[in-house]
Amino acid sequence: MKNDTSWNSVGDWYDSMLQDEDTYQNKVILPNVLRIAAIRQGTKVLDLACGQGFFSRAFTDLGAQVIGADLSSKLIASAKKNVPQGKFFVSHAHKLAFVPDCSLDLTTIILAAQNIENISEVFKEVNKKLKKGGKLILVLNHPAFRNPGSTSWGYDEQVKKQYRRVDSYMTESKREIDMHPGAKEKTTTVSFHHPLQVWFKTLANAGFQISRLEEWISHKESEKGPRKGEEDRTRKEFPLFLCIEAVLKIER
Repeated sequence: MKNDTSWNSVGDWYDSMLQDEDTYQNKVILPNVLRIAAIRQGTKVLDLACGQGFFSRAFTDLGAQVIGADLSSKLIASAKKNVPQGKFFVSHAHKLAFVPDCSLDLTTIILAAQNIENISEVFKEVNKKLKKGGKLILVLNHPAFRNPGSTSWGYDEQVKKQYRRVDSYMTESKREIDMHPGAKEKTTTVSFHHPLQVWFKTLANAGFQISRLEEWISHKESEKGPRKGEEDRTRKEFPLFLCIEAVLKIER
């Protein structure tokens, strides 16, 4: 197996970034995921594409038995240090031989599914590892409003309104994302865009049914300035993240 991923090259930056308490991960995603997950002592969780273990650590703090997997060996090394209670593996997301079938209560894929090309195979593999009644929590950059290269902010001077421009949505795409714009050395990761119907159909074809859908907005506020009011208003109108909770269908 070739364990090679673009996230190896940005692992140190990502680990450092999450030390900041004012991140979206800390202020928006984590509290909402914990609310939905309802983790109890002994809950068996797979944190898929776990990175350096940011969410895994929160799960173990609540008493969960956590397995983490990520293709980045650098991030897994960090996860082992950050979350010594967990078990972590360098692995493709669609090949989880180290997880017994029908053993998990919950799988999470947080801000990572949009970076995985063969997502249908991943969902099918997760299906096999979940117990009857088990669930998958999927957190995405909102595909309707955060499509790299096809969405952006605009401002209409005539009516003094900020708006979200969407140039394409239905077309699936693959794009390289520059993680450090303006830096001398270009570091990129890959992102895949799918419209909502593709996410829903792919989950259904893998044996899941949607049990919850939530859209999460930014917690931030703009500094004082002529556009502060509009910037703050539109933050509440255009969600950053989409959360999908899916459960196994009755038949397997």
